[in-house]
Amino acid sequence: MIAKPGGRKGSISTSSDTALVIGGGVAGMQAALDIADQGFKVYLVETTPSIGGKMAMLDKTFPTLDCSACILTPRLSEVSHHPNITILSYSNVEKITGRVGNFRVRVLRRARCVHEERCSGCGNCIDVCPVEVPNEFDQMIGFRKAIYMPFPQATPNVCTVDMGSCIQCDRCIRVCERDAIDLNMKDKILRLSVGVIVVATGYRLFDVSAYPRLGYGKYMNVIHALEYERLINAAGPTQGHLIRLSDAKVPQNIGFIQCVGARDVSKGVPYCSRVCCMYGIKNAVMAKEHNPNTEVTIYYADIRAFGKGYEEFYHMAETRFGVNFVRGRVGRVLENPENCNLIVSVEDIAHHELLEVEHDLVVLSPGLQPPRSLEHIAHQLHFEVDDEGYVEVQNTFLNPVDTTIPGVFVCGCAEGPKDIPDSVSTGSAVAMRAAIALLHGGAK
Repeated sequence: MIAKPGGRKGSISTSSDTALVIGGGVAGMQAALDIADQGFKVYLVETTPSIGGKMAMLDKTFPTLDCSACILTPRLSEVSHHPNITILSYSNVEKITGRVGNFRVRVLRRARCVHEERCSGCGNCIDVCPVEVPNEFDQMIGFRKAIYMPFPQATPNVCTVDMGSCIQCDRCIRVCERDAIDLNMKDKILRLSVGVIVVATGYRLFDVSAYPRLGYGKYMNVIHALEYERLINAAGPTQGHLIRLSDAKVPQNIGFIQCVGARDVSKGVPYCSRVCCMYGIKNAVMAKEHNPNTEVTIYYADIRAFGKGYEEFYHMAETRFGVNFVRGRVGRVLENPENCNLIVSVEDIAHHELLEVEHDLVVLSPGLQPPRSLEHIAHQLHFEVDDEGYVEVQNTFLNPVDTTIPGVFVCGCAEGPKDIPDSVSTGSAVAMRAAIALLHGGAK
């Protein structure tokens, strides 16, 4: 029997017919749902206040240009209402011991300072909070209050108090009709016993400031792709209005630079991140959708459109939307001090000429890397990681979601860069492998 989260220290324990899923992104949610649908109990542990992962930050998806929130929100609801799934958000896996069929896990449940069972998500406390700080969910472009929800569809749909920013004016407490806010709430330790573990820790974006020649961090109008996603998102800091950060003007000429932190041995990322070409093309198309008169150029090394409908989407961007494609590595980006425009220097390989092109806005497309938390989990579970830091699987062809430790499985970008469809597919695959292990009581 699963105890409710939030009890006293050490109050939770379960039998070995329970799975632990580490990471609440789209892959982790799929794995949790599919395991739960087979009658097993699931703990879904997520470090942030809400499940949803990076997909919750996106505006649209490629190659269909479907609304990301429209796809994700029903899945968030499914997970939150599933009787076999317990969401442990705002929590961290601290220690794991044991073996398949009997893993013992210590989870730090950080103090949200809001009682989840009481909070209705009405937002009255947010309205009266006088403190504003940069919003991590909006890539520090927008602002949030000291008490906040990361995005409108946050799951669980409850508020979180950032005690590092809270001035304890008690306005939120006075306005809360449900008496849900407790600024004296303490962190709690939960101890779980589970039969299998699924690693779905997602990815982090390459730090584009490692390329100072591209101007990120120096010029306000050089941004990276996830910042761009938040600017064009209707729920973002500008309500979907694409503007320059330097002067709030609508850009009329945008340059997208691909392979920033991918296929670069000198930066420790010799591999292709697989998704950058397509999300770069998607972002270029969305700029044209916002303003068809905008001049949009993509600077690329190669276009790798490997998925279903991807090649067609690439050609549609060029022929239907009029996106310009220039094959060549960008040498540097400089700022025109008179108007804060950016001057991109690049060799056009196809036409054998050096170009200097002026843009109102430059968007860098970073590659993907393993999250830093993955190293800690690998150390706890003693499974192997490859040279790039991703989880090593038993056999790429025959056991593509089995780690080198029995009863521990991997899905999504924890194993390597993937797009959303492939992440979901591996989530379902891992659920079947986990269910087999649970049915066999941990036997191989």
